[in-house]
Amino acid sequence: MRNVIIVGTGGCAAEVTFYIENHNEFVKNEDQIQILGYIDYKNVAADNYDKYQFKAPLLCDIPSYKPKPGEELLIAIMDVHSRKKEIERLEAKNAKIGSFIHHSAIVSENIDMGIGTIVFPFCVIEKYAKVGNYNLLTTYSFISHDCVIGDNNFFSTAGIAGNVKIGNNNYFGLRSSVIPGKEIGNDNVIQAGMMIDKNIKDDTTVFYRYKEQVLAIPKPI
Repeated sequence: MRNVIIVGTGGCAAEVTFYIENHNEFVKNEDQIQILGYIDYKNVAADNYDKYQFKAPLLCDIPSYKPKPGEELLIAIMDVHSRKKEIERLEAKNAKIGSFIHHSAIVSENIDMGIGTIVFPFCVIEKYAKVGNYNLLTTYSFISHDCVIGDNNFFSTAGIAGNVKIGNNNYFGLRSSVIPGKEIGNDNVIQAGMMIDKNIKDDTTVFYRYKEQVLAIPKPI
């Protein structure tokens, strides 16, 4: 059994907690995960902790956390830049940052994957993909064959087709997707529902055109 501390007490931490609890119901005892507690900043931790009714204790704030042998951290923060800051803070303390892959996800056992990645239920990471460190994939996201994914990217039910290259610190909004063979740099925001059909460099936000309307035409009675 692994002993983990969850970094964060917000919605992402609540989701990770729920999926760990579900995961434990389906795997052997040695593959189960025990949540030792949560760490977060004082100005948000108390309200979030009460809101989500976590069972494990609120241990301390992030700056005062001191690593202990036999425990690892799961970074349950969705904002990629906040994640990056906390990862750097915790790495400076030589904290062990772990990964979590839900039992229902389809991920090759010998895939080239870094540390600290969290994979929610029903995701797919194909065998010939390469995935870096600290990525987070929410439910039904997929990364196809021959993709090369960098570090600290967030995929919200996103689909990445084959032979795509993605850098670091990118946010892929709900049901966004990338067609085969495209390259995406660093620090980009891909808004919900966008289909990326061209290369994107760095520091770019991709979204629908200003004042573009979505019309809902009712069926005649």
